[in-house]
Amino acid sequence: MSILITCLGHACFKLETQGYSIVIDPYSDGFPPGFSPLRVTANRVLCSHMHGDHGNVGAVTLAGEDAPCPFSIKTVSCLHDDAGGTKRGMNLIHVLESGGLKIAHFGDIGCALDGGQLAEIGKPDAAMIPVGGYYTIGAAEAKALADQLSARVVIPMHYRSSSFGFPNIGELSEFTALCEDAVEYEGNSIELDENTASQTAVLRYIP
Repeated sequence: MSILITCLGHACFKLETQGYSIVIDPYSDGFPPGFSPLRVTANRVLCSHMHGDHGNVGAVTLAGEDAPCPFSIKTVSCLHDDAGGTKRGMNLIHVLESGGLKIAHFGDIGCALDGGQLAEIGKPDAAMIPVGGYYTIGAAEAKALADQLSARVVIPMHYRSSSFGFPNIGELSEFTALCEDAVEYEGNSIELDENTASQTAVLRYIP
């Protein structure tokens, strides 16, 4: 049993197992800048919130949505900012489980989580966490969250490079400098199973 996790850019990922696929947080054309237009097919689409860089459901063509879903899915609500939601509202953390593997996608989390929220999430086998700051938690907060979760695989997202991303968010290196277990992948996918080693998995965005 395994789950293929593919980074489609920014905070958008595709999860695939047993012939079923879910896309999380599809972004809009040209927003954020530097990413290729997103056109992808899946059985289901999930969004942490409906801002343009996370809620472009029209980029996902749904096919076979009546197929049985091998994932159990729950959401944990949190704030999109550190001001009680007054700046950017709410955000949903998606927690998906299949075949004994748990994956948590943190969307645009913008604040620390309390004990109840952490208990609801549990210990993920893989966690996609934003690291760029400004709109979300930043590098140091993301590392603290990763340590709290004790996730086996941490996948950083929502950062900028010299060629893509919002100009007012941080670069990936600000986060990986805090990690001793970063593994840079040649491609944009990781196969998660019970034997996947503990790591910070840097998945290469491929336009």
